[in-house]
Amino acid sequence: MAGPRGLTIAIDGVVGAGKSTAARGLAAALGYRHLDTGAMYRAVALAAGRRGVEPADDQGVARLLGEMRLDLEPRAEGVRVLLDGEDVSEEIRRPEVARRVGSFADLPRVRRAMVTRQQAMGREGGVVADGRDVGTVVFPEADLKVRLTATEAERARRRCAELLARGVRTTVEEVTADLRRRDAEDQRRDYGVAARDEAAASTADVVDFDTTGLDLDAVIARLADWTRQRGG
Repeated sequence: MAGPRGLTIAIDGVVGAGKSTAARGLAAALGYRHLDTGAMYRAVALAAGRRGVEPADDQGVARLLGEMRLDLEPRAEGVRVLLDGEDVSEEIRRPEVARRVGSFADLPRVRRAMVTRQQAMGREGGVVADGRDVGTVVFPEADLKVRLTATEAERARRRCAELLARGVRTTVEEVTADLRRRDAEDQRRDYGVAARDEAAASTADVVDFDTTGLDLDAVIARLADWTRQRGG
């Protein structure tokens, strides 16, 4: 629940629905901290790739988690992701990292390590966290839980524009294929729901928000309204 610094807000959603962008904007509007949980798993995948560690290498993964230094630093334009002191905020967003992240995020050892870090970061409240398990595992008692959705075409258009703006050469067709693959992977995961009892796993308190056709300002304004309704 919220601490003296404000509410705890958990933003979930399908791949490419704009979770991180919306969470970053909402955190800035509220004066809260932004906790990008997906960036943490991407950083693990990047670190593993650099060290030649494969998901099946349990000892290698354990050493990686014990040795890597991972920090999230807030800044005006978004969270700065530091891996062993190096700013990898842009590198972790590249398609080749995105394709590897699921195989590491699925490992119980990795999820336990990241969830422990995430809960420590958000313990005092005043945080907007985004990711696929923030409302079920990381912050099950969050004051506001929102699930973002959008049509496949909208998600592909947004993601393609984002990658092109970062200098990544891609096409809408390539991005659409990647979204479909990741959607299929997500459908095979329960993101902690199966591990909780039925009452705790209930999604009755989750607000579904279809952002198709809405610009970022409109999305943030709606999220801010729901936050104020909950006392934030």
